[in-house]
Amino acid sequence: MIEFVLIPETRLKILRDKRLLYNRKLLDFFEVKIDASGEEVEIEGEDSLNVVRTKEIVRAFGRGFDWEDALDLVDDDYMLDVIDTTQYTGKSRNRQIVLKGRVIGAQGRSKGLIEKYSGAKIAVSGKTVSIIGKWENVRVAREAIKQLLGGAKHAGVFKTLEDRKVV
Repeated sequence: MIEFVLIPETRLKILRDKRLLYNRKLLDFFEVKIDASGEEVEIEGEDSLNVVRTKEIVRAFGRGFDWEDALDLVDDDYMLDVIDTTQYTGKSRNRQIVLKGRVIGAQGRSKGLIEKYSGAKIAVSGKTVSIIGKWENVRVAREAIKQLLGGAKHAGVFKTLEDRKVV
């Protein structure tokens, strides 16, 4: 079976540069091969489930997670959730910057607190905010991020997070 994943050019370049290392890890876990020589990442393997799982790992990497965090998706208990920020603003570049800033916070404080209280990992890239974690952790992080994107005050979101602390 062969699947394709489209990821941003900057992430594709990193994948090309470290192709041998990443291919070895994916071969160890799933017995699949990736080819990042074209405009899309090609994933090939015998087991269709392993190909689909690898596709999700490559997609997470493309959304801004480092390779080790993306490999958390090897565990069946982990999932990737991607929030499209354009549904909160339209496509205005300035508004996108403001929303990303609300999620990241000064010196990464907001992102760090959401990760701390939810137990999930967060990546902000392009027009998306992505979350990797166990289902319950992702649910808590998603709720907090959606509140911030919707304009809720940071203090209120953090208080709610602290009360619902998953980890």
